[in-house]
Amino acid sequence: MKVAAFEALHQPLVIRTVPDPTPGEEDVIVSVKRCGICGSDLHMSEEPAYGSRPGEVFGHEFAGEVIARGPKVQDLRIGDPVSVVPLRSCGRCPSCLAGEPAWCSEMSLQGGGYAQYAAVNERQCVRLPRSFSFADGALAEPLAVALHGVQLSGLRSADKVLVIGAGPIGLATAFWARRFGASRVVVQDIVDAQRERALRVGATDFICSGDPVEAARSALKGLADIVFECVGLPGLIMQAGLQARVKGTVVILGLCARPDTINPFALLSKELRLLTSAFFKRQEYEASLDVLDRAEAEPRALVSEVVGLDAVPATFEALKRPHRHCKVQIDPWTQP
Repeated sequence: MKVAAFEALHQPLVIRTVPDPTPGEEDVIVSVKRCGICGSDLHMSEEPAYGSRPGEVFGHEFAGEVIARGPKVQDLRIGDPVSVVPLRSCGRCPSCLAGEPAWCSEMSLQGGGYAQYAAVNERQCVRLPRSFSFADGALAEPLAVALHGVQLSGLRSADKVLVIGAGPIGLATAFWARRFGASRVVVQDIVDAQRERALRVGATDFICSGDPVEAARSALKGLADIVFECVGLPGLIMQAGLQARVKGTVVILGLCARPDTINPFALLSKELRLLTSAFFKRQEYEASLDVLDRAEAEPRALVSEVVGLDAVPATFEALKRPHRHCKVQIDPWTQP
């Protein structure tokens, strides 16, 4: 099969031909039909902290069709369309049984979506209705990540919300915040490229100029009840703290592997809640699929382009620089 493989830090991905995967006893082989390129994939190719290995195949936002099954697979059948929950785990511990495989001691992130086929455990698969698109199936993961952050925040109807960062996670967060009843949802970024898309998914305003604290205060008509930091750059946690009201909440969704500095007194003096959010629950993944199954258009606005595997190395590098894309998905079967 053809894959787009990681070779070394700071180097482009490389198109390779490798042996097709074979299923383990409880595994199925999925013919990948769509896979999203995630911002964390970009980090994994640049930051040594993630431990990426030569030959590794990224891609954890994918959906496809079951084409082979191991001898102990119980429910899935050949031809079933599935969305893959990309969290490998033991399946037996209290965390797994509660639908929280992210906190299993054996958890590992399931990659492999930048390829034509992938081997996954049956319990990671959610069978899709036949009417469901693979593009939607690949969109469930980033929607679930954002949903988890919004659920953790304790958002209440009529809250004023600020989302820092207009990438896919930031825009998905805006979607859920508005859906859960926030009275104002302001998205803030340093460029204007995603203004229209932010408004389509539910934001009430989009700001990208002026002093960030004062611009947000003006758009929200006060400080935010909840600030979601969805970028992952040093300095933004502190900025978020300044943008939140007294006894407000800051939720960190942005992935940052670099040290950061905060002024604890500025946060303590407001008695802010500072929360971190990672991954999602199985129930949140399924809730994200449910929203898409109800044919609601807003989340689909996140997808800005679909490329074939041969275009992945160049597209991947382009996404590391300033760009106008939101969520790029891969169709591994598109011919160059």
